Amino acid sequence: IDSIRSALSGLLGFQKKMEATANNTANVDTEGYKKVRVDLADDAAGGVTASSQTIETPGPLVKEPTSNGFESVELSNVDLGEEIPNELLTRRFYEANLKSIQTADEMLGSLIDIKR
Repeated sequence: IDSIRSALSGLLGFQKKMEATANNTANVDTEGYKKVRVDLADDAAGGVTASSQTIETPGPLVKEPTSNGFESVELSNVDLGEEIPNELLTRRFYEANLKSIQTADEMLGSLIDIKR
């Protein structure tokens, strides 16, 4: 059961990472948007805790025409060259945790069958 709880906490952590990546990707063209990063850490019970933080690094500045001439506008600090590989890795880690739960479930099922 501990293995299932541990893998489940991993699933929840990777779900948060996937949500942050999806939100960052959706806002890649939003002026002034600051990307969000989710960090995973071990907890005392052998699981995973996820903590998110906004990355305050400024995005690139561009000059845009306005009625008063040109003004500097800060773009999003999201880099798709970073987000896409993060999404691919997160998806694989999520799948690995799902497989861990499936394996633990099969082992428990076999144990129950043996006990009958």
